[in-house]
Amino acid sequence: MESSPSAILRLLIPKTPFILKTAVAHSLSLSHTSAKWDLRTELTVKILRDMLGPKAKPSSIEKNQKLTTKDPGVKGSVWVSKVQFPEEGAEDEVRRTVLRAVEELCMSEGSEKETWTEPASRPLEAEWTGYRAGVNDNTLEPPNLSEADKYANILKETTSRVTVLYFHGGAMYLLDPSTYRNVTGRIAQETGGRVFNVRYRLAPQNPFPAALLDAFTAYLGLLYPPAGAPHAPVPASEIVFAGDSAGGMLCTALLQLLLQIHRSHNTNTNATNDTASSKLPQVKWQGTNVPIPLPAGLALTSPWLDTTRSLPSITSLAHYDYLPTPAQTRNMSFIPDAAWPATPPRVDLYSEGSALLHPLVSPLMARDWSGAPPVFFSVGEEMLRDEDAVVAKRMHAQGVSVVWKEFEAMPHVFAAMLGHLGAAGLHYGEMAAFCRDVVEGGIQSSAEFIRAKSLVREKKEVGEITQLSDEEVWDLCKKGKDAIVKKDGDAALEAKPML
Repeated sequence: MESSPSAILRLLIPKTPFILKTAVAHSLSLSHTSAKWDLRTELTVKILRDMLGPKAKPSSIEKNQKLTTKDPGVKGSVWVSKVQFPEEGAEDEVRRTVLRAVEELCMSEGSEKETWTEPASRPLEAEWTGYRAGVNDNTLEPPNLSEADKYANILKETTSRVTVLYFHGGAMYLLDPSTYRNVTGRIAQETGGRVFNVRYRLAPQNPFPAALLDAFTAYLGLLYPPAGAPHAPVPASEIVFAGDSAGGMLCTALLQLLLQIHRSHNTNTNATNDTASSKLPQVKWQGTNVPIPLPAGLALTSPWLDTTRSLPSITSLAHYDYLPTPAQTRNMSFIPDAAWPATPPRVDLYSEGSALLHPLVSPLMARDWSGAPPVFFSVGEEMLRDEDAVVAKRMHAQGVSVVWKEFEAMPHVFAAMLGHLGAAGLHYGEMAAFCRDVVEGGIQSSAEFIRAKSLVREKKEVGEITQLSDEEVWDLCKKGKDAIVKKDGDAALEAKPML
């Protein structure tokens, strides 16, 4: 998005009365958040809430995408090397493997008939990001370097074996890897590793499971680099899936996809070969059958795990967040354009209405996480808190190592926009420590509630971070889906901005 001083002034000048009112209320401790937030946080969250709420001026999908996917260029303490994986050939077993798992999970969950759009294969684009030391925020990347040269510079400054496969946020229809270089550069710096940031296909033009196919393709491309890729094969034991918001949903869905592929393989095979690779499922990738291992772990930042937005914190914690509530979005809409409404029509930007509760669309609905690698959650006291806590508790109950960090009074993906806070630095430090530990050592389950301002830590039990039962969650999400897909035969064909 345009971020020049003149553009920021044009945005903020009309809001001067609102800004002054907010500042005075905070200074006089008249705001209910003044005890938890500093003035900068108060202004940032409340201006965002005002911009994204029911008073927001309607816009079109294509205009939003044009604004939020503009490449800002490379500068500052990052190296960036762009890569592209070729499209799979006519056999395209990777695509068929994804579609088979989507179908199997639909059937295994015993839900009503679900439909989705089968995606085509396409070349995959991504960026390698690494930390660049010894420069200031305005230093441009050196001119006349090839992408291979840039990747070589990334490797020169890499000090650990961590490779982060990153999926950016943006509600599945906004943003781009290029707009996340400050985040992925910080992750590379903190971990000492490198980050592979994927340009997955955006909805509504490419609905579920197109982005999931891209995510799976990216993982295979790290494990088994296609011809022309700059990197050597990366062992699965050195790869951590990571993402924020909708990107957290995508990497969690990718994990559930891999678990389903493993479950299906274990059910259908009677192999007795003693080699480890023979016990893994395989897929034909770039003309060769290759094993599909699980990654070292997942590092999730405020993951969006329930596309119906149905659990209690969606409303009960809205006072700490800037996202619009479901009630606020009911009267919001998009200006029609070539991207939306879709043809044929559907109720949701990301998926068909019938698939809203599919466990690869809403990972909150996935019941089986057994065998998963360790998972790190960093969440605010935000609107998505309950869905994240339910999944973390369910994973823990099934033997998965879970690290839970909950930051008092912090909004959605707070570290990316409130970098001045000590909580933001703590978030990146804890996330990086997890990534290094799952690659280089071991992880044990733990949970902490981290106080605002003081950053005092309070130990918790992962099994006690939520009291919501699976039955309550299912009932709430079913009602949420029914409110989106009306049961009287009149589909709500005007999709609402969800996140």
